[in-house]
Amino acid sequence: MNTNLLIGGIFGAVAVTAAGSYAGYNSYVEDKKPSFAEVVESKAVTETYYTNREECYDEVVQHQAEVKDQNKITGTLIGAVIGGVIGKQVGGGNGKKLATVAGAAAGGYAGNKVQGNMQQNDVYSTNERRCNTVQDPQQRVTGYSVTYTLNGETGTVVMDHEPGDTIPVQDGQLVLNKPQTQEL
Repeated sequence: MNTNLLIGGIFGAVAVTAAGSYAGYNSYVEDKKPSFAEVVESKAVTETYYTNREECYDEVVQHQAEVKDQNKITGTLIGAVIGGVIGKQVGGGNGKKLATVAGAAAGGYAGNKVQGNMQQNDVYSTNERRCNTVQDPQQRVTGYSVTYTLNGETGTVVMDHEPGDTIPVQDGQLVLNKPQTQEL
């Protein structure tokens, strides 16, 4: 038998075995390496909710003072007396009597109106507390819309946490759950 052929055959068998082992090992190592999808963009998804709060302030309120003389008798009487006194100063004889009566009537009417205006303008002010319920808008993050690339293809998913620069891939699928931290 030819020794060169034998040595060549052994050498070839060792080379093929080594190459196969190396390829198998690399395949095994590649399968065990974590694979990642690259994050292109991540945007927070938010929702608006409202919180109630009470907003209070003091307000000046005008009130009509209580009217003690509803019929305005005091103003009418005082006006009639003054009108009568002024009317008595005019004319003489029966004209004086007529002027006194007319002056009393006009004075009574004027006194009634003056007292009515005074009563209408008789107001007082109080401070009153007013409160309203106000809704303040608030924002809360409900997730993240994430655009990624994996094996040259672009996709979008919604995640419950900010993914960072990459998303883990296991068995060709994205791992979307937030990694659990172990407590010691």
